Amino acid sequence: MLNRWKRKGILLVTALVVVMSLAACAGGSNGGNQENRGSVGTPDSNTGTPAADKNGSSNEQEEKLAGKILLNGSSTVYPIALAVAEEFMNLHPEVNIEVASTGSSNGIKAIMNGEADIANASRLIKDEELAKIRENGDDVVQMPVAYDGITVVIHPDNDWAEQMTVQQLNLIWQKDSPVQKWSDVDPSWPDEKINLYGPGTASGTFEYFTEAINGEAKVSREDYVPSEDDNVLVQGVSSDKYALGYFGYSYYIDNADRLKAVAIKPADGVDYVSPSTETINDGTYTPLSREIYMYPLKSALERPEVKAFIEFYLSEEGQELVESVGYVRLPQEKLDANLAHVR
Repeated sequence: MLNRWKRKGILLVTALVVVMSLAACAGGSNGGNQENRGSVGTPDSNTGTPAADKNGSSNEQEEKLAGKILLNGSSTVYPIALAVAEEFMNLHPEVNIEVASTGSSNGIKAIMNGEADIANASRLIKDEELAKIRENGDDVVQMPVAYDGITVVIHPDNDWAEQMTVQQLNLIWQKDSPVQKWSDVDPSWPDEKINLYGPGTASGTFEYFTEAINGEAKVSREDYVPSEDDNVLVQGVSSDKYALGYFGYSYYIDNADRLKAVAIKPADGVDYVSPSTETINDGTYTPLSREIYMYPLKSALERPEVKAFIEFYLSEEGQELVESVGYVRLPQEKLDANLAHVR
């Protein structure tokens, strides 16, 4: 499951992956196609743009690419971005790509401040963030890159909370929650303290989870162990029988031998649903299924190495990498809509 990409995801540490390869460089640009400035986000899904070829290029003419590309942001998107970056540098050794895992908000701040070319985010960009980028004379394109399901996890020895309702999760995670012990949630559960782990406040996963479970983004109890590094959360829950945490599905899949995923019941009259590729893809794992994104600056898209990287990201080979690190690939129409912005 390509653990090596996940293991590199240390908070605030920039991952510079340098891969030495003799692979020939395939061409990756049709020239400087710059989209009109306007609303961020949803590309026209009816463009019918052809998918990129395996080397991420729609141009048959070979071109040697060189340069440096900076990505910053979501720890959830990080494993995908790092896997794609490493394979792209195999094809184009003169391109260096740095991928930093700092949280969605910090990644968006990085492109706002001109410190990155692409922000990785597990939430939508906010109006005020977009306004700041435009004040600086630039813009972004919102590109979904995969589907993810936020996974609530417990220790493998926990045999009492294998199924939970959204109401129970809200009771635990709401601001000023009275819950301190498992028995506070259900009297039949152990009279033991719940030790909670979750993303930090700069995380898009934190924002999405709190909005889905508590009804308002960033409204949460504060007495838990926070980290933008999901590996820290994995370690905390996997070593504590009475722990509970949440993070992206990929990190659960990569550690399924030492964690247990909780099945979620969203409402009365609805069955409990466990996270899986199928339930995330069909939307039955609700309310914790979501799209995750990259936000390239439009000025960066004028550079051939950035265009070629994004084409590769959205190619069949790139989508195979998405699946290989535990995420759900996008349908072709969404990939085509993204590609319309770089061609």
